[in-house]
Amino acid sequence: MDDLLLWINSNDLISKILTTILGLIVIFFLVRLARRLITRYIDDDNSRIILRKVASAVGSIVAIFFSLGVMSAHLAEFTVALGVVGAGVAFALQEVIGSIAGWIALSIQHFYKIGDRVQLGGIKGDVIDITILRTTVMEIGEWVDGDLYNGRIVRIANSFVFKEPVFNYSADFPFLWDEIHIPVKYGSDYAFARQIIEQAIFEVTGDYVPQAEKTWSKMLRKYLIENASVQPMITLTANDNWMEFTGRYVVDYKMRRSTQDAIFSRIVAQFEKSDDKVGLASATFHLVETPEIKIQVQDKNH
Repeated sequence: MDDLLLWINSNDLISKILTTILGLIVIFFLVRLARRLITRYIDDDNSRIILRKVASAVGSIVAIFFSLGVMSAHLAEFTVALGVVGAGVAFALQEVIGSIAGWIALSIQHFYKIGDRVQLGGIKGDVIDITILRTTVMEIGEWVDGDLYNGRIVRIANSFVFKEPVFNYSADFPFLWDEIHIPVKYGSDYAFARQIIEQAIFEVTGDYVPQAEKTWSKMLRKYLIENASVQPMITLTANDNWMEFTGRYVVDYKMRRSTQDAIFSRIVAQFEKSDDKVGLASATFHLVETPEIKIQVQDKNH
């Protein structure tokens, strides 16, 4: 044992390698301890996740600088080898490098954050975690309608932000414009129908209007966009089968399904109380009269 220690002490490179390994082990355990303390004592979910990631990032930076500091005298010996190996690794791990670059872009540009509802390519859902390599999304849609969770958790490489558009439903303006279509049969009191639909939409979505106006005013100062109206709007069109009212309104991006349900429930209830003044339409078909067909029967005996 004494001979081994003497040999290690006499070999400067081996000594520094062992020192680096021991230092990295200590840093690793300190980072784990910090993450456990953060989990135990931080109650806010978002702050806890962010601080855990900060602890890991700080640990990684400290580990890199510690290794460079210990091995600085011997870096020249590895320069050529590291260059050759680095080129091969860069080619083999180009997707990983792209994901790290995507994470840096996300950190600087704030395309989205944990808790945002996004669509990355064809995948839509709520962001539940962002790591150096991947973004984790709780998916909505697919076989489930109404922007509801379907139960799948999807992990997407961060390099995706450089390849496809990123749709954010909740960043600067956490509201959506939504529409409902109400078919009303011909012969109905269309003015009364408009009144019913307008009242139902105002009752359900009226509380969103002041919040949306305040948020939209901030958008106008930040971006060059038109001063769009966030007030509910009712329009009427007619086709071969019915009159169709379209109700347009703003709604919280997570409340589309329940808001539509509440509006339709009020409208149907009021239509039923209208004593047939208004009624919902259904598809009708007009059968065109067929031309007269003459059939001549020939007697075989003549």
